[in-house]
Amino acid sequence: MPDGTTGSEGRDLEQLRARIAALESREPPPPRPPRHRARSALAAVLIVLGCLLAPLSAVAAWADSEVADTDRYVATVAPLASDPAVQAAVAARVTDVVMENIDIPELLQQVAPADRPRLDALIGGVGGALENAVRSFVKARVQDVVASDVFRRIWTEANREIHAAVVKALTGGGDGAIRLTDNAVQIDLAPVIEEVKQQLVNGGLTIAQNIPEVHTDFTVLQSEDIGRVKTGFRLLQLAGAWLPVVGVVLIAAGVLLAAHRRKALVAAALGVAVATALLGAALTVFRVTYLNSLPQGVSQPAAEAVYDTLVRFLRSTIRNIVMLGVVVALAAWLTGPGRYAGLVRQLWTSGITATRATAHRAGLRTGPVGPWVRRYRTWITWVLVAAAVLAYLLWPYPTAWVVVGLALALLLALAVVEFLAQDTDRAPGPADREPAAGGGPPGAPRSPDSR
Repeated sequence: MPDGTTGSEGRDLEQLRARIAALESREPPPPRPPRHRARSALAAVLIVLGCLLAPLSAVAAWADSEVADTDRYVATVAPLASDPAVQAAVAARVTDVVMENIDIPELLQQVAPADRPRLDALIGGVGGALENAVRSFVKARVQDVVASDVFRRIWTEANREIHAAVVKALTGGGDGAIRLTDNAVQIDLAPVIEEVKQQLVNGGLTIAQNIPEVHTDFTVLQSEDIGRVKTGFRLLQLAGAWLPVVGVVLIAAGVLLAAHRRKALVAAALGVAVATALLGAALTVFRVTYLNSLPQGVSQPAAEAVYDTLVRFLRSTIRNIVMLGVVVALAAWLTGPGRYAGLVRQLWTSGITATRATAHRAGLRTGPVGPWVRRYRTWITWVLVAAAVLAYLLWPYPTAWVVVGLALALLLALAVVEFLAQDTDRAPGPADREPAAGGGPPGAPRSPDSR
C-alpha cells in the first residue's frame, strides 16, 4: 500500500477509526431521571427529621424512665441527701422553722424550778444573748441530724414512698409530700423537724417537746416557666419509648431511599450525634439561665446540686447517643470503598495475617474449624453484629462506655473470625502465587487482552 502498511494492518486501522468515530458520535448519557432526584430529596427530609427527633428522644427516654422506674428515681435523688450544699440549705430552713415555733419567754415560764439550773447551764455554755444562744444550740443539733444516716434514710425512704406523688407533681398532680405549687416543686420537711425535736429533747432542751407539729417546705425546683416545663414533660413522658422508635424508622427509611446508602448512613449517624450534642450544650446554657433567675434567698449551691443531680442520667443518655452515632458512622465509613478506609482494612488484615502465619509456624492448626468458618464467614459476621445490637437494645440503661465496650467486643470477635477463616494450614505452593493473566505460567508475558 502507498503508506507502507500491509493489507491486514490497513483493515485493522480502518476498524479502529470506525470505532473511534462511533464513540464520538454516540449521544451523551441522558440526565438522571427526576424520580431519582425526588427520592434523594425525600431521603434527605426523612434523615433530617430523624436527626431532629434524636434530642427529643433522649429527653423522652429520660422522662419515661424517671417516671416509670421508682428505683431509678430514688437512685437519682438519693445522693442529694449527702450533698453538703443541700444539707446546709435544709439545716438553715429547719433551724428557722424551729426557732419560729419557740416562744422563749413563755416556754421558760413552763420549765420546772428543778430544771432551771440545767437549762441555764446549757444556754450559758453557748454564750451570747438568750435567743442567739438557743439558735446556736438548735442549729448545732439540726446540723447533726442532716449530716447523719438518719437524714439520708428519711430522704431515701420518703422519696421511695412518695414516688407516685412525684409523678403527679411532674405531670400536673396535686398533693402528698411532694407537690407543685406557685411554680415550684416542694418537699415537706416535717419528718426532719420531728427528728430534730427529738434530738433537742435528748440533748437536754426539754422545752423543745412543746413545739407543735410543723409542716414546712423545701423548694427543690422553682421557675416562672415551670408550668410550661410541666406540660412539655407530660408530652414527652407520653411519647416515652415510641419517639426513639419513630426517629430510627425515619432514618432507616431515608437511608434505604438514598442513592448512596453508605454515605447517607454516615451522614445520618453524624447528624444524630451532633443534634444530641447540641442538647447537652443547651442543658449547660439552661443551667446558667435557671440559676440566674432564682429569687433572692434561694441557696445557689443547693440549686446547682439539685439541677446537676436531676439531669445526671439525661447527660448520660446524651453521651450514650453521641458515642453510638460516632461508632455507627465510623463502621459505615470503614466498610466503604474509600481510599483511607481501604488502607485501614488492609492494615487490619495484614496484622491478622501476620499473627496467623506466626501461629502456623508454631504448629497451631484450626483443623475442621477453619474450613467451616470460611464457608459460613458472612453469616457468622452478621450474627455477631446482630448479637451486639441486641445486647445494646436489651441493656437496661446503656451508657457511652457500654457502647464502646460492645464495639470493642465486636471487633475482637470479628478478628477471631478473620483469624480462623484464613487458609494457612497448607504450605504455599505455585497455586498460591498470583496467576499470570490469561492463565499462563507466572513468568509468561501478558497478552494484550489481559491488560
